[in-house]
Amino acid sequence: MSAPCLQDIRGCFEGIIPAIVATCSADGVPNVAYISQVFYADEAHVALSFQFFNKTRQNILANPYATALVIDPGTARFYRLRIRYLRTETEGALFEGMRAQLAGIASHSGMQGVFRLLGSDVYAVEEIEALEGEPLAAPAPRPNLLGAVRRASERLARCTSLDEALNAVLASASDHLGIRHAMVLMLDPAAQRLYTVASCGYATSGVGSEVGVGQGVIGMAARERTPVRIGHVTSAALYSQAMRSSFDANVPDFEPVTEIPYPGLPQPHSQLAVPIQSGGRMLGVLFVESSQELQFSYEHEDALVAIAGHLGATIELMQAATESVEAAAAPAASPAATRPSALAPLVVRHFPANASIFFGDDYVIKGVAGAILWKLLRDHQQLGRTEFSNRELRLDASLKLPDVSDNLEARLLLLQRRLAEQEGAVRIEKTGRGRFRLVVQRGVELVQV
Repeated sequence: MSAPCLQDIRGCFEGIIPAIVATCSADGVPNVAYISQVFYADEAHVALSFQFFNKTRQNILANPYATALVIDPGTARFYRLRIRYLRTETEGALFEGMRAQLAGIASHSGMQGVFRLLGSDVYAVEEIEALEGEPLAAPAPRPNLLGAVRRASERLARCTSLDEALNAVLASASDHLGIRHAMVLMLDPAAQRLYTVASCGYATSGVGSEVGVGQGVIGMAARERTPVRIGHVTSAALYSQAMRSSFDANVPDFEPVTEIPYPGLPQPHSQLAVPIQSGGRMLGVLFVESSQELQFSYEHEDALVAIAGHLGATIELMQAATESVEAAAAPAASPAATRPSALAPLVVRHFPANASIFFGDDYVIKGVAGAILWKLLRDHQQLGRTEFSNRELRLDASLKLPDVSDNLEARLLLLQRRLAEQEGAVRIEKTGRGRFRLVVQRGVELVQV
């Protein structure tokens, strides 16, 4: 039997069964110990969890060569890895990926207070040997997810708007990957928060709910720009999905409000967050979860990374195309007349502290999207306008929008979906690339608090 490569035995590194590591001191005294985690780093390296300054750690610092015994949880076949210590990482993508997995392992085994990662010890894998024995019959092969990635890419290639692209990704996750619960969050670079723009499988959409960069599985994937995957339920505070509200109650001049509920599962047992990037820029996070343990394999991770990469490129291309069309577009059409309504005016309250908007006592939106809505309603009330363009919003200094690299289309989509959920008198309709219409079906009374 030919020697396997690391890619062939990735199932051994899921953290299901502890590994055994043998080291030797500088004077030749051996030591054998169990280790919580052997983590697949890439095709030539693994990382071992550094949790305690014990005999194993002392030996490695004196003599960098070690042997690790890992087991495939599906076949019970043992593999011996001859490895060489290179370095220890205490931050970054590898460290956070290991810390997330270790949190799940700790929770699964009741060791939350003991399993604390101090560092990721990176090793070069110099040889892999499949040991003699009688392994179990190999499980049925997993479905090849390359076809799912292809179908998702084909769907994305047909999209002409951000709305369609987000729906295509969520539909592909459900139809081709069997993932029922998923959401897409976009990054607000200025506030360092991610806001939900699309979701599927939840009782409420959660559009507008927010997660801080570095907060939970989603926030860590965004901060470190790396997939974060947990296969066991975890109560570790850093990776808990008990997300904070969209608002900071101690902002001066600001009254407490009803939150936009975070749409996540109440008791997730498997979670996977994948960053959406393009051209070196962080755009957002694709997040999936399940109420069952061990639902997302490394094949799912690879597939979603590919899909998220295509989504990131699609978003960037759409934004560039929209800006090009806007630059050549004619001025906005004359405002259409608005028919009077017999209904009482809708009271719209604006809180300048964080640009939050309320319809009566009901919270709608805040931040950049809130500032945009306030501008649209003021122009409608004072000038009778209904037709607007993305370009004029970018050029309006009073809005204090982020720089041009910020995805304005995502802000408008968030606002459009939040208004649709209100089922009230105000909505936004897309009228063309980079153009939209404000529809106000009754009078409004604007109140700045």
